[in-house]
Amino acid sequence: MKIFLTGGSGFVGGAVIRALAPAHEIVALSRSSASDKAIEAVGGVARRGDLADLPAGALEGADAVIHCAAYVEEWGPLKLYEKINVEGTKHLLKAAREAGVKRFIHIGTEAALFHGQHMRDIDETYPLALNSPFPYSRSKARAERAVREANDPAAGFETFVIRPRLVWGPGDKTVLPVVAAMAAAGKFAWIDGGALMTSTTHIDNLTHAIGLALTSGKSGEAYFVVDGPPVEFRRFLAPYLETAGVALGGRSVPGWLVRGLSNVLEPLWRLVGAKSPPPMTRFTAHIMSRDCTIRDDKAQGELGYRPVVSMEEGLKHLAA
Repeated sequence: MKIFLTGGSGFVGGAVIRALAPAHEIVALSRSSASDKAIEAVGGVARRGDLADLPAGALEGADAVIHCAAYVEEWGPLKLYEKINVEGTKHLLKAAREAGVKRFIHIGTEAALFHGQHMRDIDETYPLALNSPFPYSRSKARAERAVREANDPAAGFETFVIRPRLVWGPGDKTVLPVVAAMAAAGKFAWIDGGALMTSTTHIDNLTHAIGLALTSGKSGEAYFVVDGPPVEFRRFLAPYLETAGVALGGRSVPGWLVRGLSNVLEPLWRLVGAKSPPPMTRFTAHIMSRDCTIRDDKAQGELGYRPVVSMEEGLKHLAA
């Protein structure tokens, strides 16, 4: 199968190429020579272009699209969330249809359902947060809606959404390095003692689910994929950072205080046009101080998904 992939130089996109390249031809969108090298190093073929004006010809001959690219920065111009996450996704959908692509797999997120609340034991019936106060959540919700609305099996165009939660594992460029930097600077503290409950998704489980979606599943649907039962956040994050030689200590702050401070500081940072983020953004403060536990029964039933790596196995592998 020939696959066109976006976000190939990122953590998830690179892992997808590495996992699928032995059995498929992967052409990945690239915007720089550095991205070219990253894509080629894991077995993909780099193709220069820009998501905003990608011509249908760039996808010629592709059987499937895997859309991993997104603006995921916790701080940045508000217009970029809409431009990249929503308009970029819509443009890619249009180009894929015009190119005759049969399957479009979009990498979503539980954040697309988040507007500040606890999310406990949720599944795919939980509503999208289309008007979330958080730009990332709002943009990912609207991108997912566009993907699912574009599903048109009668015309030979099928769309799918795979939703991981808290992706981790080898090659992590977000959670581990960010928390490690905070710990090194003496800025890390647990929220509510790290007792909040969370689901997680090891990168190998995510790539496994994406591979299944190339041939399985019901089009127009979203699928959560997680590692297994939820755990206390501390029981995941402390050993995860220990695999990199980082001890997180025991300092803790209450969630209500973190949320309150972020609600005051972020608007002030926006008001003065600050380029660097506040000590904690509103989105991070809120989502990290809420339970998020997820069911993946639907993926197990319709995709045939089963975790290929447990949390315990993934941590042991990293520690080794």
